[in-house]
Amino acid sequence: MPSPPSRIEDYAMIGDCETAALVARNGSIDWLCWPRFDSDACFAALLGGSDNGRWIIAPTDPAVQIERRYRGATLILETVFSTAEGEAALVDFMPLRDSGAAPPLLIRIIEGRRGRLRFNTELILRFGYGQHVPWVTSLDPQTLTAIDGPDRVTLRTSVALRGKDLRTVGDFAVDAGTTLPFVLSYSPSHLLPPPPIDAQAALAETEAFWEKWTGCYHRQDARPDAVARSLITLKALSYRPTGGIVAAATTSLPEQIGGPRNWDYRFCWLRDATLTLLALMEAGYHDEAHAWRDWLVRAAAGSPAQIQIMYGIAGERRLLEWEADWLPGYEGSRPVRIGNAAHDQVQLDVFGEVVDTLHQANCCGLKANKVGWNMQRAFLRHLEEVWQQPGSGMWEMRGPPRQFTFSKVMCWVAFDRAVKSAEQFGLAGPIDQWRATRDEIHAEVCAKGYDAAMGSFVQSYGSTGLDASLLKLSTVGFLPASDPRVRGTVEAIERHLMPDGLVLRYDAHTADDGLAGGEGAFLACSFWLVDAYVALGRIDDARRLFERLLGLRNDLGLFSEEYEPTSKRQVGNFPQAFSHVALVNSARNLARYGKSGA
Repeated sequence: MPSPPSRIEDYAMIGDCETAALVARNGSIDWLCWPRFDSDACFAALLGGSDNGRWIIAPTDPAVQIERRYRGATLILETVFSTAEGEAALVDFMPLRDSGAAPPLLIRIIEGRRGRLRFNTELILRFGYGQHVPWVTSLDPQTLTAIDGPDRVTLRTSVALRGKDLRTVGDFAVDAGTTLPFVLSYSPSHLLPPPPIDAQAALAETEAFWEKWTGCYHRQDARPDAVARSLITLKALSYRPTGGIVAAATTSLPEQIGGPRNWDYRFCWLRDATLTLLALMEAGYHDEAHAWRDWLVRAAAGSPAQIQIMYGIAGERRLLEWEADWLPGYEGSRPVRIGNAAHDQVQLDVFGEVVDTLHQANCCGLKANKVGWNMQRAFLRHLEEVWQQPGSGMWEMRGPPRQFTFSKVMCWVAFDRAVKSAEQFGLAGPIDQWRATRDEIHAEVCAKGYDAAMGSFVQSYGSTGLDASLLKLSTVGFLPASDPRVRGTVEAIERHLMPDGLVLRYDAHTADDGLAGGEGAFLACSFWLVDAYVALGRIDDARRLFERLLGLRNDLGLFSEEYEPTSKRQVGNFPQAFSHVALVNSARNLARYGKSGA
């Protein structure tokens, strides 16, 4: 029977800043898309079972003890297997490619440390998201190559391998002091396989890269080790050739086990832009922030009426959604979706995200360019005409369009930041007109987005539902934290959106979001509550919640999108950039409070 996938929190991520693989505690790589994050998967056991593609290297002894860690402040995974007879480490990593000249590589090295340990390996390549069986050929005693249409994967190892039931298997032993490398590479099938490489040299180069990169981190935050791991995760989710940052490395990991809320997150969302830029800039990563800002300007370029909420990693617009119906889904969570239909939704908050990001970039020393400012002015001309229209909101609801309160707040942000940019940096624009529109939006939100009987802002005009995005009212500067309407909103969210002490985005059972079932607590929203507590002066509450959230990470410091408190499981796509960005910014806010002496 095909082996099922592991729990989401039992995975680690390795990557080369162009794609990523997920490695389970048992030594099985269950997810890998090559050569890009958004390419078809050649290991898709994560969304089905072993028959959909995986690569496991594990001891034969079922009584094995397993410990794992990242090697220092790197993305090199070390899994240590121990039995009474011996101990060995499995070192997994993906070397960074040299400006596109080097092939994509996935390297696994077995290091014997004590006694002797026997292993099995089973390589099951299934291209096209677990659907296509490749043609496997032995090129020489140490080289196998597998071809399916345009794709070729080549494996080089000294371990003797054999074919069995459309799988490649092998048995071997490792003694103390010995190493056995396995080098898997990708190349287009019309080219020759990549030449052999020195696995140990690649390991040393990869370790040196990550140590140099993490050495740039300005460790001035609360819990700097947790922040450092989150920053490494953000770097790993960045697409090095363009600067785009994907929301997650996976598609269709469910927001509720067995439910239909399964989305493809291997794209770049504009809504993440400001928080991501600030997280990178304030940690000392100006090159990454610059690359992200430039990706944003290129992706959003064009007619303001055609702006999208998300783009592909190179700025692609067509992200058509379809279902891989041959995959049963993670623990039966169907459908498995490839692409994301939300890319063509109307979400007016994206205008605020773009203008705010570019304003914050200016404030952080990333100078504005003429193209970027002219683009913002065009956005504002368009937004003046459409800001009163309904939309789908920042949570990409698939129900009827509404006048979402936070979307209007972000329209206010767009005009507010344009005014500030013009005033602070001497940029030309119709400032008086922008001020007038800004004030009009502010007045409307306060009149229509606030329910006096509830003492709280609401999710959309005329509703009584709450939304965690409203925790950001003071963060974005719409109202000061001292305003009783802000305090009332925070208290209402505490009463109604925190059934287990963590924050829901909204009540999925009562909101008309066009989908069945529920979801877990959205981790980024709980960090937003930490920020709101800090702004309100509730520092002890902020610290308690922050520490609880850190305790929900897996053993390697990784977060998925959501957490299900009842089953105590991570749910949603993994690892999730938005969760890690929120951690970084909350740690910064707590550190600032400490320095202020308040």
